[in-house]
Amino acid sequence: MNILLVGSGGREHALAWKITQSPLLRRLVIAPGNPGMETLGELRAVSANDAEALAALAQEIHADLVVVGPEAALAAGLGDKLAALHIPCFGPTAKAAQLESSKAFSKAFLQRHNIPTAGYGVYEDVAEAKAALDQYAAPYVIKADGLAAGKGVAISPDRADAEFEIERMLGGRFGQAGARVVIEEFMDGEEGSLFALCDGKEAVLIGGAQDHKRAFDGDAGPNTGGMGAYSPAPVLSDAVVTTANNTIIQPTIQAMAAEGAPYRGVLYAGLMVTSEGPKVVEFNARFGDPECQVLMMRLDGDLVPYLLACARGDVSHLPPPAFKPGTAICVVFAAKGYPDSPLEGSIIRGAEQDFGPHVQVFHAGTKRDAEGRLIAAGGRVLSVCAEGADVAEARERAYAAIAGIDWPGGFCRSDIGWRALGRA
Repeated sequence: MNILLVGSGGREHALAWKITQSPLLRRLVIAPGNPGMETLGELRAVSANDAEALAALAQEIHADLVVVGPEAALAAGLGDKLAALHIPCFGPTAKAAQLESSKAFSKAFLQRHNIPTAGYGVYEDVAEAKAALDQYAAPYVIKADGLAAGKGVAISPDRADAEFEIERMLGGRFGQAGARVVIEEFMDGEEGSLFALCDGKEAVLIGGAQDHKRAFDGDAGPNTGGMGAYSPAPVLSDAVVTTANNTIIQPTIQAMAAEGAPYRGVLYAGLMVTSEGPKVVEFNARFGDPECQVLMMRLDGDLVPYLLACARGDVSHLPPPAFKPGTAICVVFAAKGYPDSPLEGSIIRGAEQDFGPHVQVFHAGTKRDAEGRLIAAGGRVLSVCAEGADVAEARERAYAAIAGIDWPGGFCRSDIGWRALGRA
Protein backbone atom coordinates (compact mmCIF):
# COMPACT_ATOMS: atom_id res chain seq x y z
CA MET A 1 0.00 0.00 0.00
CA ASN A 2 0.95 3.62 -0.57
CA ILE A 3 0.08 5.57 2.58
CA LEU A 4 0.00 9.32 3.13
CA LEU A 5 0.39 10.39 6.76
CA VAL A 6 -0.60 13.96 7.57
CA GLY A 7 1.04 15.86 10.44
CA SER A 8 4.34 16.79 12.04
CA GLY A 9 4.04 16.15 15.78
CA GLY A 10 4.94 13.46 18.26
CA ARG A 11 1.64 11.72 17.56
CA GLU A 12 2.44 11.47 13.86
CA HIS A 13 6.02 10.32 14.50
CA ALA A 14 4.61 7.49 16.65
CA LEU A 15 2.07 6.59 13.95
CA ALA A 16 4.80 6.59 11.29
CA TRP A 17 6.99 4.38 13.47
CA LYS A 18 4.14 1.88 13.85
CA ILE A 19 2.98 2.03 10.23
CA THR A 20 6.49 1.26 8.95
CA GLN A 21 6.37 -2.04 10.86
CA SER A 22 3.47 -3.23 8.68
CA PRO A 23 4.15 -5.81 5.94
CA LEU A 24 1.33 -4.15 3.99
CA LEU A 25 3.33 -0.94 3.49
CA ARG A 26 5.00 -0.22 0.14
CA ARG A 27 5.51 3.54 0.38
CA LEU A 28 5.01 6.05 3.19
CA VAL A 29 4.80 9.77 2.41
CA ILE A 30 4.56 12.18 5.35
CA ALA A 31 3.34 15.77 5.06
CA PRO A 32 4.99 17.82 6.39
CA GLY A 33 6.73 15.51 8.89
CA ASN A 34 9.68 16.40 11.11
CA PRO A 35 13.39 15.45 11.40
CA GLY A 36 12.58 12.38 13.48
CA MET A 37 10.63 10.89 10.56
CA GLU A 38 13.35 11.37 7.94
CA THR A 39 14.32 7.69 8.05
CA LEU A 40 10.73 6.40 8.09
CA GLY A 41 9.30 7.87 4.91
CA GLU A 42 9.42 10.59 2.27
CA LEU A 43 8.80 14.07 3.73
CA ARG A 44 6.80 16.58 1.70
CA ALA A 45 6.56 20.25 2.69
CA VAL A 46 2.77 20.47 2.59
CA SER A 47 1.02 22.10 5.53
CA ALA A 48 -1.40 20.00 7.54
CA ASN A 49 -3.89 22.88 7.21
CA ASP A 50 -3.87 22.86 3.40
CA ALA A 51 -6.61 20.37 2.57
CA GLU A 52 -6.50 21.16 -1.16
CA ALA A 53 -2.76 20.53 -1.48
CA LEU A 54 -2.94 17.39 0.67
CA ALA A 55 -5.71 15.94 -1.48
CA ALA A 56 -3.60 16.68 -4.57
CA LEU A 57 -0.61 14.97 -2.95
CA ALA A 58 -2.74 11.90 -2.19
CA GLN A 59 -3.66 11.73 -5.87
CA GLU A 60 -0.06 12.24 -6.98
CA ILE A 61 1.28 9.30 -4.97
CA HIS A 62 -1.76 7.10 -5.74
CA ALA A 63 -2.50 6.79 -2.02
CA ASP A 64 -4.37 3.68 -0.97
CA LEU A 65 -4.92 5.23 2.46
CA VAL A 66 -4.57 8.68 4.03
CA VAL A 67 -4.03 8.79 7.80
CA VAL A 68 -4.85 12.16 9.31
CA GLY A 69 -3.06 13.03 12.55
CA PRO A 70 -3.92 16.62 13.59
CA GLU A 71 -7.36 18.07 14.21
CA ALA A 72 -6.73 21.15 12.05
CA ALA A 73 -6.63 19.05 8.87
CA LEU A 74 -9.95 17.45 9.77
CA ALA A 75 -11.60 20.79 10.56
CA ALA A 76 -10.30 22.08 7.21
CA GLY A 77 -12.31 19.37 5.45
CA LEU A 78 -9.56 17.03 4.26
CA GLY A 79 -11.81 14.04 4.92
CA ASP A 80 -14.51 15.52 2.67
CA LYS A 81 -12.09 16.22 -0.19
CA LEU A 82 -10.69 12.69 -0.05
CA ALA A 83 -14.19 11.18 0.03
CA ALA A 84 -15.01 13.09 -3.16
CA LEU A 85 -11.90 11.56 -4.75
CA HIS A 86 -12.78 8.06 -3.42
CA ILE A 87 -9.50 7.85 -1.49
CA PRO A 88 -9.88 5.99 1.83
CA CYS A 89 -9.29 8.36 4.74
CA PHE A 90 -8.66 7.50 8.37
CA GLY A 91 -10.32 10.55 9.85
CA PRO A 92 -13.84 12.00 9.91
CA THR A 93 -15.47 14.60 7.69
CA ALA A 94 -15.57 18.20 8.89
CA LYS A 95 -19.19 17.74 9.95
CA ALA A 96 -18.37 14.69 12.07
CA ALA A 97 -15.18 16.34 13.39
CA GLN A 98 -17.35 19.00 15.03
CA LEU A 99 -17.36 16.65 18.02
CA GLU A 100 -13.95 18.20 18.64
CA SER A 101 -13.84 21.41 16.61
CA SER A 102 -16.85 22.92 18.43
CA LYS A 103 -17.38 22.29 22.12
CA ALA A 104 -20.80 23.94 21.82
CA PHE A 105 -21.79 21.43 19.11
CA SER A 106 -20.42 18.53 21.14
CA LYS A 107 -22.25 19.51 24.34
CA ALA A 108 -25.55 20.00 22.49
CA PHE A 109 -25.08 16.61 20.79
CA LEU A 110 -24.46 14.88 24.12
CA GLN A 111 -27.49 16.54 25.65
CA ARG A 112 -29.72 15.61 22.68
CA HIS A 113 -28.81 11.97 23.00
CA ASN A 114 -28.73 11.70 26.80
CA ILE A 115 -25.04 10.79 26.85
CA PRO A 116 -23.61 11.51 30.32
CA THR A 117 -21.70 14.79 30.63
CA ALA A 118 -21.62 17.92 32.78
CA GLY A 119 -24.30 20.62 32.63
CA TYR A 120 -23.26 23.65 30.59
CA GLY A 121 -24.06 26.95 28.88
CA VAL A 122 -22.70 28.70 25.77
CA TYR A 123 -21.97 32.43 25.78
CA GLU A 124 -20.66 35.05 23.33
CA ASP A 125 -21.01 38.17 25.47
CA VAL A 126 -18.64 38.90 28.37
CA ALA A 127 -21.30 40.38 30.67
CA GLU A 128 -23.72 37.54 29.96
CA ALA A 129 -21.03 34.92 30.60
CA LYS A 130 -20.02 36.55 33.88
CA ALA A 131 -23.65 36.72 35.03
CA ALA A 132 -24.09 33.04 34.15
CA LEU A 133 -21.47 32.12 36.75
CA ASP A 134 -24.29 32.53 39.29
CA GLN A 135 -25.61 29.17 38.02
CA TYR A 136 -22.40 27.33 38.86
CA ALA A 137 -20.31 26.64 41.94
CA ALA A 138 -16.53 26.93 42.25
CA PRO A 139 -14.30 25.64 40.82
CA TYR A 140 -15.52 27.02 37.47
CA VAL A 141 -14.76 25.30 34.15
CA ILE A 142 -14.33 27.75 31.25
CA LYS A 143 -13.62 26.47 27.72
CA ALA A 144 -12.99 28.16 24.40
CA ASP A 145 -15.48 26.76 21.88
CA GLY A 146 -13.03 26.05 19.06
CA LEU A 147 -9.63 24.45 18.55
CA ALA A 148 -6.97 25.91 20.83
CA ALA A 149 -4.19 23.28 20.71
CA GLY A 150 -5.27 21.76 24.02
CA LYS A 151 -4.82 25.05 25.89
CA GLY A 152 -8.37 26.43 25.69
CA VAL A 153 -9.57 25.15 29.06
CA ALA A 154 -9.35 26.96 32.39
CA ILE A 155 -10.40 25.58 35.76
CA SER A 156 -10.81 28.65 37.94
CA PRO A 157 -10.74 28.24 41.72
CA ASP A 158 -12.81 31.37 42.40
CA ARG A 159 -15.18 33.84 40.78
CA ALA A 160 -12.55 36.50 40.13
CA ASP A 161 -10.33 34.11 38.21
CA ALA A 162 -13.32 32.77 36.24
CA GLU A 163 -14.26 36.31 35.19
CA PHE A 164 -10.64 36.98 34.18
CA GLU A 165 -10.60 33.85 31.99
CA ILE A 166 -13.92 34.83 30.38
CA GLU A 167 -12.53 38.26 29.55
CA ARG A 168 -9.35 36.73 28.18
CA MET A 169 -11.05 34.15 25.98
CA LEU A 170 -13.83 36.36 24.63
CA GLY A 171 -11.27 39.16 24.33
CA GLY A 172 -9.37 37.32 21.61
CA ARG A 173 -6.74 35.19 23.35
CA PHE A 174 -7.56 32.23 21.07
CA GLY A 175 -8.80 34.24 18.10
CA GLN A 176 -11.92 32.89 16.42
CA ALA A 177 -11.67 29.71 18.52
CA GLY A 178 -12.61 31.84 21.54
CA ALA A 179 -15.49 33.74 19.95
CA ARG A 180 -17.77 31.68 22.19
CA VAL A 181 -17.10 30.14 25.57
CA VAL A 182 -18.64 27.11 27.19
CA ILE A 183 -19.10 27.19 30.97
CA GLU A 184 -19.55 23.77 32.55
CA GLU A 185 -20.37 22.28 35.90
CA PHE A 186 -17.25 20.99 37.59
CA MET A 187 -17.14 17.19 37.67
CA ASP A 188 -15.44 15.60 40.66
CA GLY A 189 -13.46 12.46 39.86
CA GLU A 190 -10.40 11.17 38.04
CA GLU A 191 -9.83 11.61 34.33
CA GLY A 192 -8.95 8.96 31.79
CA SER A 193 -8.85 8.80 28.00
CA LEU A 194 -10.55 5.99 26.09
CA PHE A 195 -9.94 5.42 22.37
CA ALA A 196 -12.16 3.72 19.79
CA LEU A 197 -11.66 2.88 16.12
CA CYS A 198 -14.86 3.74 14.27
CA ASP A 199 -16.19 2.80 10.82
CA GLY A 200 -19.29 5.01 10.78
CA LYS A 201 -21.57 2.32 12.21
CA GLU A 202 -19.73 0.70 15.10
CA ALA A 203 -16.55 1.02 17.13
CA VAL A 204 -13.75 -1.22 18.39
CA LEU A 205 -11.92 -0.07 21.51
CA ILE A 206 -8.16 0.46 21.18
CA GLY A 207 -7.05 1.04 24.73
CA GLY A 208 -6.91 3.84 27.23
CA ALA A 209 -4.42 6.20 28.84
CA GLN A 210 -4.11 8.96 31.40
CA ASP A 211 -2.37 12.22 30.58
CA HIS A 212 -1.00 15.15 32.59
CA LYS A 213 -2.33 18.50 31.40
CA ARG A 214 -0.72 20.94 33.80
CA ALA A 215 2.72 22.30 32.98
CA PHE A 216 4.50 21.64 36.26
CA ASP A 217 4.94 18.99 38.96
CA GLY A 218 2.05 18.41 41.30
CA ASP A 219 -0.44 19.38 38.57
CA ALA A 220 0.48 23.04 39.00
CA GLY A 221 0.67 25.77 36.40
CA PRO A 222 -1.30 26.41 33.21
CA ASN A 223 -3.05 23.82 31.08
CA THR A 224 -1.02 22.50 28.16
CA GLY A 225 -1.54 20.16 25.25
CA GLY A 226 -0.18 17.42 27.52
CA MET A 227 3.07 16.98 29.47
CA GLY A 228 3.06 13.21 29.63
CA ALA A 229 0.91 10.09 29.63
CA TYR A 230 0.89 6.43 30.52
CA SER A 231 -1.06 3.36 29.47
CA PRO A 232 -2.87 1.39 30.72
CA ALA A 233 -4.55 3.74 33.20
CA PRO A 234 -5.69 2.03 36.41
CA VAL A 235 -8.70 4.37 36.66
CA LEU A 236 -10.07 2.78 33.49
CA SER A 237 -11.00 -0.53 35.09
CA ASP A 238 -12.76 -3.22 33.07
CA ALA A 239 -16.06 -2.17 34.64
CA VAL A 240 -15.53 1.52 33.79
CA VAL A 241 -14.53 0.69 30.21
CA THR A 242 -17.58 -1.54 29.71
CA THR A 243 -19.89 1.15 31.06
CA ALA A 244 -18.25 3.86 28.95
CA ASN A 245 -18.49 1.72 25.83
CA ASN A 246 -22.18 1.02 26.41
CA THR A 247 -23.27 4.49 27.50
CA ILE A 248 -20.89 6.77 25.59
CA ILE A 249 -18.86 5.25 22.72
CA GLN A 250 -21.44 3.10 20.92
CA PRO A 251 -24.34 5.58 21.42
CA THR A 252 -22.16 8.38 20.02
CA ILE A 253 -21.29 6.46 16.86
CA GLN A 254 -24.90 5.40 16.33
CA ALA A 255 -26.25 8.91 16.95
CA MET A 256 -23.73 10.53 14.59
CA ALA A 257 -24.81 8.10 11.85
CA ALA A 258 -28.47 8.87 12.57
CA GLU A 259 -27.74 12.59 12.22
CA GLY A 260 -26.18 12.10 8.80
CA ALA A 261 -22.57 12.50 9.87
CA PRO A 262 -21.16 8.96 10.14
CA TYR A 263 -17.95 9.03 12.14
CA ARG A 264 -14.90 7.26 10.70
CA GLY A 265 -11.50 7.31 12.33
CA VAL A 266 -10.45 7.31 15.95
CA LEU A 267 -12.71 8.77 18.60
CA TYR A 268 -10.92 10.00 21.70
CA ALA A 269 -13.30 10.17 24.65
CA GLY A 270 -11.91 12.21 27.52
CA LEU A 271 -13.76 10.82 30.52
CA MET A 272 -14.29 11.83 34.11
CA VAL A 273 -14.80 8.76 36.26
CA THR A 274 -17.27 10.05 38.85
CA SER A 275 -19.21 8.40 41.67
CA GLU A 276 -22.11 8.22 39.17
CA GLY A 277 -20.01 6.51 36.51
CA PRO A 278 -18.00 7.79 33.55
CA LYS A 279 -19.03 11.09 31.95
CA VAL A 280 -17.70 12.90 28.88
CA VAL A 281 -15.29 15.75 29.53
CA GLU A 282 -14.59 16.25 25.82
CA PHE A 283 -14.25 14.43 22.53
CA ASN A 284 -11.25 14.60 20.21
CA ALA A 285 -11.47 13.54 16.58
CA ARG A 286 -7.94 12.09 16.48
CA PHE A 287 -5.42 10.22 18.59
CA GLY A 288 -4.28 12.33 21.53
CA ASP A 289 -0.78 13.64 21.90
CA PRO A 290 1.00 12.27 23.97
CA GLU A 291 -1.56 9.46 24.45
CA CYS A 292 -0.98 8.15 20.93
CA GLN A 293 2.68 7.60 21.68
CA VAL A 294 2.03 5.24 24.60
CA LEU A 295 -0.72 3.40 22.73
CA MET A 296 1.62 2.76 19.78
CA MET A 297 4.34 1.55 22.17
CA ARG A 298 1.92 -0.99 23.67
CA LEU A 299 0.08 -2.11 20.53
CA ASP A 300 1.06 -5.66 19.62
CA GLY A 301 0.63 -6.36 15.92
CA ASP A 302 -0.13 -4.53 12.71
CA LEU A 303 -1.91 -1.16 12.98
CA VAL A 304 -2.57 -0.69 9.26
CA PRO A 305 -5.49 -3.16 8.86
CA TYR A 306 -7.39 -1.26 11.56
CA LEU A 307 -6.76 2.13 9.97
CA LEU A 308 -7.85 0.81 6.57
CA ALA A 309 -10.95 -0.92 7.94
CA CYS A 310 -12.11 2.34 9.53
CA ALA A 311 -11.47 4.25 6.32
CA ARG A 312 -13.36 1.69 4.22
CA GLY A 313 -16.26 1.53 6.67
CA ASP A 314 -16.10 -1.98 8.14
CA VAL A 315 -14.28 -2.96 11.34
CA SER A 316 -16.61 -5.90 12.05
CA HIS A 317 -14.23 -8.52 10.65
CA LEU A 318 -11.26 -7.49 12.80
CA PRO A 319 -10.36 -8.99 16.18
CA PRO A 320 -9.97 -6.62 19.14
CA PRO A 321 -6.50 -5.01 19.07
CA ALA A 322 -3.92 -6.85 21.19
CA PHE A 323 -1.53 -5.12 23.59
CA LYS A 324 1.79 -6.10 25.10
CA PRO A 325 1.80 -6.75 28.85
CA GLY A 326 3.22 -4.05 31.08
CA THR A 327 3.08 -0.28 30.92
CA ALA A 328 4.23 2.42 28.52
CA ILE A 329 4.96 5.96 29.65
CA CYS A 330 5.67 9.19 27.78
CA VAL A 331 7.41 12.22 29.24
CA VAL A 332 7.14 15.39 27.17
CA PHE A 333 10.35 17.41 26.92
CA ALA A 334 9.15 20.97 26.27
CA ALA A 335 10.88 24.24 25.46
CA LYS A 336 11.30 26.63 28.37
CA GLY A 337 8.47 29.14 28.37
CA TYR A 338 5.87 26.64 27.16
CA PRO A 339 2.87 26.92 26.95
CA ASP A 340 2.85 30.72 26.74
CA SER A 341 6.07 31.76 24.98
CA PRO A 342 8.30 28.76 24.22
CA LEU A 343 11.89 29.61 23.37
CA GLU A 344 12.87 28.37 19.90
CA GLY A 345 16.23 27.74 18.28
CA SER A 346 18.15 26.06 21.11
CA ILE A 347 20.36 23.15 20.10
CA ILE A 348 19.41 19.60 21.17
CA ARG A 349 22.13 16.99 21.46
CA GLY A 350 21.77 13.28 22.11
CA ALA A 351 18.11 12.87 21.21
CA GLU A 352 18.86 10.70 18.17
CA GLN A 353 21.04 8.14 19.90
CA ASP A 354 19.96 4.52 20.39
CA PHE A 355 18.49 4.23 23.88
CA GLY A 356 17.85 0.50 23.60
CA PRO A 357 14.84 -1.65 22.72
CA HIS A 358 12.52 -0.32 25.42
CA VAL A 359 12.85 3.42 24.69
CA GLN A 360 11.67 5.54 21.76
CA VAL A 361 12.14 9.29 21.35
CA PHE A 362 9.46 10.78 19.13
CA HIS A 363 10.03 14.25 17.70
CA ALA A 364 7.36 16.95 17.84
CA GLY A 365 8.62 20.54 17.66
CA THR A 366 12.01 20.02 16.04
CA LYS A 367 13.81 21.11 12.89
CA ARG A 368 17.38 21.22 11.56
CA ASP A 369 19.44 24.38 11.28
CA ALA A 370 21.68 25.26 8.34
CA GLU A 371 24.42 23.02 9.75
CA GLY A 372 22.09 20.04 10.16
CA ARG A 373 21.90 20.30 13.94
CA LEU A 374 18.66 19.42 15.71
CA ILE A 375 17.01 22.51 17.24
CA ALA A 376 13.82 23.32 19.11
CA ALA A 377 11.04 24.67 16.90
CA GLY A 378 7.92 24.52 19.02
CA GLY A 379 6.49 24.15 22.50
CA ARG A 380 6.38 20.41 23.06
CA VAL A 381 9.62 19.37 21.40
CA LEU A 382 10.31 15.70 22.22
CA SER A 383 8.23 12.79 23.51
CA VAL A 384 10.50 10.45 25.46
CA CYS A 385 8.71 7.11 25.74
CA ALA A 386 9.57 3.85 27.46
CA GLU A 387 7.95 0.52 28.23
CA GLY A 388 8.40 -1.65 31.30
CA ALA A 389 6.86 -4.42 33.36
CA ASP A 390 5.04 -1.75 35.37
CA VAL A 391 4.76 2.02 35.56
CA ALA A 392 7.78 2.29 37.89
CA GLU A 393 10.11 0.47 35.49
CA ALA A 394 8.80 2.32 32.43
CA ARG A 395 9.17 5.65 34.21
CA GLU A 396 12.73 4.88 35.32
CA ARG A 397 13.71 4.10 31.73
CA ALA A 398 12.08 7.26 30.36
CA TYR A 399 13.78 9.58 32.84
CA ALA A 400 17.13 7.82 32.32
CA ALA A 401 16.81 8.59 28.60
CA ILE A 402 15.98 12.23 29.34
CA ALA A 403 19.12 12.44 31.47
CA GLY A 404 21.06 11.35 28.40
CA ILE A 405 19.75 14.22 26.26
CA ASP A 406 21.75 17.44 26.38
CA TRP A 407 19.23 20.24 26.02
CA PRO A 408 19.55 23.15 28.47
CA GLY A 409 16.66 24.91 26.70
CA GLY A 410 14.13 22.25 27.72
CA PHE A 411 12.15 21.24 30.78
CA CYS A 412 9.88 18.37 31.77
CA ARG A 413 7.75 17.28 34.67
CA SER A 414 9.46 14.86 37.04
CA ASP A 415 6.25 13.21 38.29
CA ILE A 416 4.62 11.64 35.24
CA GLY A 417 2.68 8.56 36.35
CA TRP A 418 2.27 9.70 39.96
CA ARG A 419 -1.36 8.57 40.21
CA ALA A 420 -0.55 5.06 39.05
CA LEU A 421 2.45 4.85 41.38
CA GLY A 422 0.25 5.98 44.25
CA ARG A 423 -2.22 3.22 43.53
CA ALA A 424 0.57 0.67 43.36
